Amino acid sequence: MKVLLLNAGYATRLYPLTENMPKSLLPLGKKLIIDYILDSIDSLSDVSEIILISNSKFASMFQDWVDSLDRTGKAPICVLDDGTNSPDNMRGAIGDIKFAIDEKNIDEDICIMAGDNIFTYDINEMYGFFKQKKYDTLVAINVPEKNQLQKLAVAILDDDGMILDMTEKPEEPKSHWGIYATYFYKRDTIKLIDTYLEEGNSPDAPGNFPSWLYKKCPVYAYKATGDCIDIGTLENYEKTKKEYENK
Repeated sequence: MKVLLLNAGYATRLYPLTENMPKSLLPLGKKLIIDYILDSIDSLSDVSEIILISNSKFASMFQDWVDSLDRTGKAPICVLDDGTNSPDNMRGAIGDIKFAIDEKNIDEDICIMAGDNIFTYDINEMYGFFKQKKYDTLVAINVPEKNQLQKLAVAILDDDGMILDMTEKPEEPKSHWGIYATYFYKRDTIKLIDTYLEEGNSPDAPGNFPSWLYKKCPVYAYKATGDCIDIGTLENYEKTKKEYENK
């Protein structure tokens, strides 16, 4: 299985902090944001390679970070420059996924993660659910606040976790199950990303693809216990830094 880490954004809401530094390389407690995500990835079995997708502006910084790590006995990390250099010409998350699949000739199961979201749910339990179901799997967290659900993909699930309905950033959420940016896709699903884009669908938010996919084939959601923090504003970053000071 390949892991794709999405890190090609510019985090403009965090300017000026992220004008010359990618969000995921900001410090959080005694580590960087991305270090927490890498720890979770390294706990997974079956990972053959981690592909970190960056824009051209920050690719060398990510490579310096990779070069500073001791990866002995762990999956190698490849920094993939997507060739974009400003918020005006970004490929979008799904566009970057497609770019990585083509550049690396990926022909195996994939796990896709946002490279700047801190999460506390158990990625191994989610992976076990994916292997048990043998279907594409998303992660769902019960979110009671309507204003938070409006920023997420929101799903209606049956008792077994199969997605019955899913909408990206709905004005009126139909459930409390928010879908966060961790996805396990089967090898056979990869080719459907081409179909999705060829139909003229949005290449942006990664939740747009499974919102389309569940209408074509069964897609499940692992009902996770835990949280996921998208550090999207300076205020949120300062608050999260304080929470992680002693971690």
